[in-house]
Amino acid sequence: MPDLLLELFCEEIPARMQPRAADDLRKLVTNAMVDAGLTYEAARAFATPRRLALSVTGVPVKSPDTAEERKGPRVGAPEQALAGFLKAAGLDSVDQAEVVEDPKKGAFYVARTKRAGRPAPEIIAEALPEVIRRFPWPKSMRWGVASASSGSLRWVRPLQSVLATFGPETEDPEVVSFEVDGIASGNVTKGHRFLAPEPIAVKRFDDYVAKLEAARVVLDPERRADMIRADAQTLAFAQGLEVIGDEALLKEIAGLVEWPVPLMGSFDEVFLDVPAEAVRATIRTHQKCFVLRDPKTGRLANRFIAVANLEAADGGAKITAGNERVIAARLADAKFFWDTDRKTKLADHAKKLGSIVYHEKLGTQAERVERIAALAKELAPVVGADPDKAERAARLAKADLVTEMVGEFPELQGLMGRYYALDQGEDEDVAAAIEEHYKPQGPSDTVPSNPVSIAVALADKLDQLVGFWAIDEKPTGSKDPYALRRAALGVIRLVLENGLRLPMAAYGQDLLAFFADRLKVQLREEGARHDLVDAVFALPDQDDLLMITRRVEALGAFLDTDDGANLLTAYARAANILRIEEKKDGTAYPATPEPDAFAQSQEQALLDALETARGEAEMALEREDFADAMTALAKLRGPVDAFFDEVTVNADDAALRANRLKLLAAIRDTMDRVAVFAKVEG
Repeated sequence: MPDLLLELFCEEIPARMQPRAADDLRKLVTNAMVDAGLTYEAARAFATPRRLALSVTGVPVKSPDTAEERKGPRVGAPEQALAGFLKAAGLDSVDQAEVVEDPKKGAFYVARTKRAGRPAPEIIAEALPEVIRRFPWPKSMRWGVASASSGSLRWVRPLQSVLATFGPETEDPEVVSFEVDGIASGNVTKGHRFLAPEPIAVKRFDDYVAKLEAARVVLDPERRADMIRADAQTLAFAQGLEVIGDEALLKEIAGLVEWPVPLMGSFDEVFLDVPAEAVRATIRTHQKCFVLRDPKTGRLANRFIAVANLEAADGGAKITAGNERVIAARLADAKFFWDTDRKTKLADHAKKLGSIVYHEKLGTQAERVERIAALAKELAPVVGADPDKAERAARLAKADLVTEMVGEFPELQGLMGRYYALDQGEDEDVAAAIEEHYKPQGPSDTVPSNPVSIAVALADKLDQLVGFWAIDEKPTGSKDPYALRRAALGVIRLVLENGLRLPMAAYGQDLLAFFADRLKVQLREEGARHDLVDAVFALPDQDDLLMITRRVEALGAFLDTDDGANLLTAYARAANILRIEEKKDGTAYPATPEPDAFAQSQEQALLDALETARGEAEMALEREDFADAMTALAKLRGPVDAFFDEVTVNADDAALRANRLKLLAAIRDTMDRVAVFAKVEG
């Protein structure tokens, strides 16, 4: 079957826009084809700094024939209604319609028409101009002389050419002919801006990729990234060094070059006195270069790798020298920041926080620091930390926000505070807490394990949550401008991964419900069922996240057994019968059956089993052995099954029926002491 090749060639496509643009092109074109009746087997989109390309394979030569049936007005309807029907159906006269008899509504007209399929190139040529004109660039504008017209094309950068071909592998494809803003489609593209700028005629996708490569353009961004990674590692290895991995930077650089050529440069070793993270941030942010380290010591090396977009005649010497000059200037700035910041104690930096507003309703950063310090000191004994160290760390934790280095590189906040703290002789636990108090900031971030760090990290996040809850700035729908969901998940991870007993009800019932929702998300990502979290949270006084999690784990393990699954079914049966009968009788039956009223041995056996299970489960819960509590419930399976097999609950005798309903209530009551099983989804 034929294939479609499309390329949109322009002056420049910013690297950050390329992945989404490629995906948008694939979706928009294939959706338009499918809407017009053209199916396809596969579609792949690519982006370089100057082009978007799309390959759609397995496209039929034409859309399928279609048959339409349109019901019209009744025979004898007014001329106006009949004329509208003929126009809509594409008929010249009523003689071309059929008359259909309906036993209830009488005779009416029906138009049955057959439409022949259309050639695929015609459909594609009709769809592509609209796709191009409506392309959803995050930022676009009109360009050149045509920009004077409000109807001219808006594009991310000036669109220079459009390549569109269609045809089978065994034949020369045809050009899909159309025009957009004066640009006619063709079968010509261009290679590298400097190395091969001449026009290139291409046929199908394989031919296109090969000719681009010969013209020093690597179409696939993943392949460009692989080339950069491999060549950079080779350069580093030759010097006994290794590249510090940075996938985000690698992806960005792959979007900046069509023909990647890694080059190694160096900088003065004096700059290695600056913290390695600051050196790396400087080189990464300002020059988009990779930094290197000595694999034996782990220390940063005074080397970097830049990625050029061409093979220079001088082997890249001038390009490397240019990067070295810029990096030297930027590192000189970083060293100045480092030296300047250290002249002031962190405590003195912290005094400047009073001029920074945290939130108009929550005060300044200095006021927030006071709250965090008090809370960290209060939490310290709970997490096994020294209260004075926790308070000290909290008071210094935000001080680096006003330093020169963090002003230049906000991503280094916390980390630079640790460096400054150690430089001025602060306790190592205090310094570690300053760095780690923002953690964890995401699901892949590490969780602090140092007790002082835990105390300050919890205090920071809890103050954030309690504060925004107090001013009613809670997350709504997909909106969470203050990252409160992330803060709650951070608290949950700190508690669970450090095995902390921290009652959350002290921070408010609404906030406790929010933690419950976030815990569901956390446990669901780990493979647990959200309904089991509901079943545990429905118990009274459940605000200990660690114990809730352990109970959920035990409940999940129990329900995965045959005894657990069958007992859940029996619970649901008992609860359903009770609900129906209590509604019918207008009364709730207590879990207090009378043994003297039993008529069958299975009733007494069940009551005995319930009393035993209740006692064993309660003792297990008191010692927080949730697995044993579930084991106690498992012993109910036999007596419960026997009861339902042999005993008729809705007996004719009213007193006997009422007593048996009380026995069902006892089943429900006993099991609900461990978890509210009504919340468990079958």
